[in-house]
Amino acid sequence: MTEYSARVVWERAEQGFLDNRYSRAHRWHFDGGLEVPASSSPHIVPLPWSDDQAVDPEEAFVASLSSCHMLWFLSLAAAQGFQVDNYEDQALGIMARNAEGLLAMTEVELRPRTTFGGENQPSIEQLLALHHKAHDECFIANSVRSEVRCNPVIG
Repeated sequence: MTEYSARVVWERAEQGFLDNRYSRAHRWHFDGGLEVPASSSPHIVPLPWSDDQAVDPEEAFVASLSSCHMLWFLSLAAAQGFQVDNYEDQALGIMARNAEGLLAMTEVELRPRTTFGGENQPSIEQLLALHHKAHDECFIANSVRSEVRCNPVIG
């Protein structure tokens, strides 16, 4: 078993609270010393009580799925002798009501675009198989109830 942790810190400071008019801005702290500004999404909690310059949990969820998929894809491509020169994913998460009527991230679409160098270029079938295997191996995708789809951008 491997454990992962993050420290999330919010402080009220001098602002009100009981009137529900308080900043949702907070900080994420990670083991390597990185500190990330975070907030509720302005789509959920309106400005000025959200910080639109900070990462919100919904964006982080989508980025986490995309990052995990990419890391597996890169590893699998290298193992098969395909040199990835660039990988970019414009991932999209959909917030909607789930079967229980609760708001949830009901769908995440990964849309990776890759460019390859070298002489060994994957066929479209090989590229799709790499993405399929990366999806199957992704720890984060295996951990969520939401549908996670991968639609690579080809060309």
